[in-house]
Amino acid sequence: MQSKKSSLSEILISTFIGLIVALTSQLLIFPLYGIDITLGENVQITFFMTFVSILRGYLVRRYFNWKLSTQNMVTQ
Repeated sequence: MQSKKSSLSEILISTFIGLIVALTSQLLIFPLYGIDITLGENVQITFFMTFVSILRGYLVRRYFNWKLSTQNMVTQ
């Protein structure tokens, strides 16, 4: 079973890597689709989506951790 702190650490590291990939991808892809935004706007969008990703990842991880722990209680 994974602790809450460990879950959050894993999600933060994974999401930080995703943040770098997303920002780089947006800088390359947006112009190809005629999306003309400033670097600052691009960073704002990336940070917003990163926050959403951290929250989603943490909640999903905690749900499955909870589900696993309740199943273990039933089988003991």
